Amino acid sequence: MPIQEKYDLEFTPEFVEDYKKLTKKNNLLIKKFSKALKLLSENPLHNSLKSHKVDTINNEDVFSSWVTGDIRIIWLYNKEKKLVIVLLEAGSHSGSNKVYK
Repeated sequence: MPIQEKYDLEFTPEFVEDYKKLTKKNNLLIKKFSKALKLLSENPLHNSLKSHKVDTINNEDVFSSWVTGDIRIIWLYNKEKKLVIVLLEAGSHSGSNKVYK
């Protein structure tokens, strides 16, 4: 069985800011993010992430992955670097402040 290479994760300032706001004093959510990020680096299309392509204004290939019932990670593959995922945002899947439509 071939060994699958892991993806490196690049964190944008927007993602880091979103992460800090969402996880502030919430150890359970920190654990859930850690699990989701580990799975994302191992296999971005892992079933438990429920990753899927989302519509964007500029038609980039942007994906959403599950952290909790309402929290998502928004990301894309880095087109210049093999095996790199760029983490764009994190946030709610519902409500007026959702991270994608």
